[in-house]
Amino acid sequence: MNWLGKSYSRLLANLPPKTLIHADVEHNAQEQHKDSKNLLIKGDNLEVLKHLVNAYSEKVKMIYIDPPYNTGLDGFVYNDDRKFTKEQLAELAGLDIDEAERILSFADQGSSSHSAWLTFMYPRLYVAKEFLQEDGVIFISIDDNEVNQLRLICDEVFGESNFLGTIIWKKKTNGNNVGYIPPVHDYILAYGRANLEAAIAGVPFTQEYIDKTYSNPDNDPRGPWTTSDLSANHEGPHFPIINEKTGKTYLPPSGRYWVFNEEEVKRRITDGRIIFGKTGNAAPIQKKYLSERVSQRTKAGSWWDSNGLNSDGTKEIASLLGPKIFEHSKPTQLIKDLIRMSTDSGDVVLDFFAGSGTTAHSVYLSNIEDKKDRRVISVQLEEPTDPKKGAYKAGFRTIFEITKQRISEAAKKLGEQNTDYKGDLGFKLFEIVNDFRIEEDDKELTLSNLTMFNDVLLTDEQYQTLLTTWALYDGSELTAPIYDIDLDGYTAHLCDRRLYMIAPDFSSNALKALLHKLDDTDDKDFDPNKIVYYANNFDSVKQLELNEALKSYANKKSIEIDVVVRN
Repeated sequence: MNWLGKSYSRLLANLPPKTLIHADVEHNAQEQHKDSKNLLIKGDNLEVLKHLVNAYSEKVKMIYIDPPYNTGLDGFVYNDDRKFTKEQLAELAGLDIDEAERILSFADQGSSSHSAWLTFMYPRLYVAKEFLQEDGVIFISIDDNEVNQLRLICDEVFGESNFLGTIIWKKKTNGNNVGYIPPVHDYILAYGRANLEAAIAGVPFTQEYIDKTYSNPDNDPRGPWTTSDLSANHEGPHFPIINEKTGKTYLPPSGRYWVFNEEEVKRRITDGRIIFGKTGNAAPIQKKYLSERVSQRTKAGSWWDSNGLNSDGTKEIASLLGPKIFEHSKPTQLIKDLIRMSTDSGDVVLDFFAGSGTTAHSVYLSNIEDKKDRRVISVQLEEPTDPKKGAYKAGFRTIFEITKQRISEAAKKLGEQNTDYKGDLGFKLFEIVNDFRIEEDDKELTLSNLTMFNDVLLTDEQYQTLLTTWALYDGSELTAPIYDIDLDGYTAHLCDRRLYMIAPDFSSNALKALLHKLDDTDDKDFDPNKIVYYANNFDSVKQLELNEALKSYANKKSIEIDVVVRN
């Protein structure tokens, strides 16, 4: 598949992030959130995904996204704050000047064309694929307007052979007489990463389904049962089955065969597993017991009547935040069904178009209802609300504020309704911030050629932001603990066997203290295999002293240590 902007979208997918990631220290220290493994991150989702990918690669079981549908009514326009000249873009993306100019035209002016939408979606899906486990699955909601284009780019990104299917979901009861065939449904495309057999286990049986499908009219000691055909359309045994009570003989229907051989049929009749109808006077059928099902799940297909409507999602928002705050929100029942059919305890769910926060709410609900402990990562842009709409009038200036408030209110309500529940109803809060180390004119430069500010002390906030960003870049999850390490008055930080030294006052005594801790075999918790230090706060003499000491020193813990300098 090709479109104007494809080369540019590939470039965007492969550029490093040009931002840093900042923790909301005050929020994250609150009792409800301090031990939470859930995340809510504010910022451009492409930047966020690039920050997260090293730490969360192949750790996510399910991704659900509800991206802009590009209907012309949903407010989608292509927005891009990457600033290139046509000459730079042509060189970086391998384009001719004319094509580069046309791409920059829709990127700068805000376009809602198919090409603009594809250019927006492609890099996000490309990076998102890296998050999926081998048995992971991504679900993407879409409507008629872009479903064909979405299918094509997903085939390219995830592989045509990894297409699991399309769920048709009834979103409303009527189409308001719009178009020739009024639309009342959306599509949910499903793609796996690799292990398709394990990607979707199916939707667990509800009690309503069990009561409707299974019964035990004959008080069978094996419990409730349903019936299924005793014949199949593939070649197999063909013999008469005799009902000994009536003397009537039965053969399989024309072109069909029994699923068991004659000996097995006789055994199952004796055991009561094959019966002649519920009255004892009909063709033979086999009993299927609820207790003997390997998996009490059903496969998804068209979800038409029992998975919630958009209006249900709107009511859920209204019950938490007030009326007319967010329109066309997906109902939690829909997302819960996706969660239950593809995840289990301990799995991670990712939604990088979090919107009104339905996915996080649905994970909380699912965990309470089936007693599991899934984690959820939600990402939402700080997109302004429309001053003419109810959300703005209610005080919400951005969609992110709605996301955060909805998740908070849902957690509060669920906690009040389930006082004995001890699971995770909190979330750690982070946001994407501009990289304070880079001059404004150099926003497109990479980490290897930053224009750095020198001899400027970091503020406490900048210090913590740099530490958070580096730990994440090195593969530590955002919820991983970071421990302060005292080195004779100098504070370093240990996270997942990586020691970070950012402060400016590193001394010879601090180095001696570091070497001493590496020799202290009683301190088994201190075992860094990588030391990262901030070049701006280590002059050339300190850098040489540190590098030479660690290079030549054989510590008593026999730890091989990699030393990395960063700007």
